[in-house]
Amino acid sequence: MNFKEGVIIPIDKPYGITSFKALAHVRYLCSQAQGGRVKIGHAGTLDPLATGVLILATGKMTKQIENLQTHTKEYVATMQLGATTPSYDMEHEENEKFPTEHITRELIEEKLQHFVGDIEQIPPTYSAVKVNGQRAFDYRRRGDDVVLKPKKIRIDEIEIISFDVEKMQLTMRIVCGKGTYIRALARDLGRTLSSGAYLTALRRTKVGEIKVEKCVNYDHFQEWLNQQNIENIDK
Repeated sequence: MNFKEGVIIPIDKPYGITSFKALAHVRYLCSQAQGGRVKIGHAGTLDPLATGVLILATGKMTKQIENLQTHTKEYVATMQLGATTPSYDMEHEENEKFPTEHITRELIEEKLQHFVGDIEQIPPTYSAVKVNGQRAFDYRRRGDDVVLKPKKIRIDEIEIISFDVEKMQLTMRIVCGKGTYIRALARDLGRTLSSGAYLTALRRTKVGEIKVEKCVNYDHFQEWLNQQNIENIDK
């Protein structure tokens, strides 16, 4: 294994850390193993509160990142219906509650059909989308308003895995293309249901043909690295 020539390393990113922090940790360990700083990048950011497939590329394989980002992704998302948060996930506390008495599984299935195919989606304002050279979330964290433009995205499949009518919790499998925000889908589904919704859990289970079951466990990356035949950078 030669990190300079290039290696694709899919990891299972854990809950609570940024994609950049995960990358920095892996870069440090790979650099230690190879005896010199390893160039590394990632294909497709995962929010800190999301887990699952994060594809890392080293050395010359970083040229493949743009192509890797276009691969279809699969997520399993759990949403709380009947409320919203400013970020449409659990980064913030609930800020508004809505009625849910009218919501049934049949109604959800009907409304979800509006989101399958080529659609336009406005990214969450708490996101890394750039506005005038700054990240949208920087504006929001300063207390400033920010308006984002809709983007064209594609959602290929939405499947309801479970719906708890007592707790108003919905779990779905979503297959989608580049640039899709599942938090924005939660926001828009809530509105379409004449209610509210936000993410309570998100796991990216697949990118292209890479399934999360085949990824390197982030917490045991050093053990995985110890089992590899690493070429020294001076060779």
